[in-house]
Amino acid sequence: MSIDQITVNRRCGTIEVDEQRSAGGYTLYAGQTFDGRVDLINLYGDIIHAWALSRRPGRDAVILPNGNLGYNGSHEKSAELYPAWDIWHGGHFMEVDPQGDILWEHEDIYHHHDAQWLENGNLLYAVAEEAFVPPIGPVISDRIKEVNRKGEVVWEWCVWEHIFPHIYKTHECFNDDHWPMINGVYQDGFLLYLSLRTTSGIIAVNKNTKEVVWELKYPFVAQQHDPSITEQGNLLCFDNGNIRPSSIHHSRIVEYDTISKELVWEYKDPMPAAFFSPYMGSVQKLWNGSYSICESAFGRIFEVNPKGELMWEYVIPEFAEYPEPLNEFITGEHNSCFKAHRYKDYDIITIMRHK
Repeated sequence: MSIDQITVNRRCGTIEVDEQRSAGGYTLYAGQTFDGRVDLINLYGDIIHAWALSRRPGRDAVILPNGNLGYNGSHEKSAELYPAWDIWHGGHFMEVDPQGDILWEHEDIYHHHDAQWLENGNLLYAVAEEAFVPPIGPVISDRIKEVNRKGEVVWEWCVWEHIFPHIYKTHECFNDDHWPMINGVYQDGFLLYLSLRTTSGIIAVNKNTKEVVWELKYPFVAQQHDPSITEQGNLLCFDNGNIRPSSIHHSRIVEYDTISKELVWEYKDPMPAAFFSPYMGSVQKLWNGSYSICESAFGRIFEVNPKGELMWEYVIPEFAEYPEPLNEFITGEHNSCFKAHRYKDYDIITIMRHK
């Protein structure tokens, strides 16, 4: 009998499930090396529903309040801004019904990383563009756009007009090819939270005044992703931890009081290096107080309770190489996904009616 040489592949599917204490529900993910497939699974890893789309995922997919899929696909004619650009661009957004019919599309060849489908039907996302930012000089920087269903820009925010490199410095593990690389967007009321990957920090922008009104910087977070605000008003994010002061590489989930900036909750593995995603990553606080975590680089999705006890663990079982030219930067076969999202039973009623 031959032994599978892909380490993670020897331990795939549903690994553990605590039926009594898990929040239950269904998990949605779009594998980065999947050819346009999005899976919705139950706690046992059974595929409850799947979408087959014409574009590989640029980033992730979500289930919208109307039961349709909001998909962030990889644009086939995306801008070519620098060699690694193809790793994290999206740019082809689709709203897709449960049968797979496309109901709405929006394209932006400069989109990268994250996007948020807003309750009013608008789409909020980050784009990259060339700018002259002293003292760096010519650089790729970021702008945030909000577009309506007609594709019209109804709000935008230019990063280099409001923050500056001598205050938000590029972290030592990055270069200045792309500053500050906004990899996470999250709107909560009139506040817009932005994750700045290359500077290791999160800021909040008042959408009415466009002023930066709050910040959390290194070492509170390190090369982080996926900021959000909990029902308690705390800031939650996936803290990647590519570089930490006096520490081995490890990731954390952190929850901060936004007033005092006190760390109110933290998760890291009992053996810290066992939980680490050097890129991507997501976290969602669930309806029962548990946390759904996506260790993106290794396709591991799991749930822990507030005590840090494992409630559920699943590893995406499909592996494939990234398409060219991405496979020049990320070699080998992968099961990674940008984010995973958990939904209650009633969130997917529309989907189940069409099965």
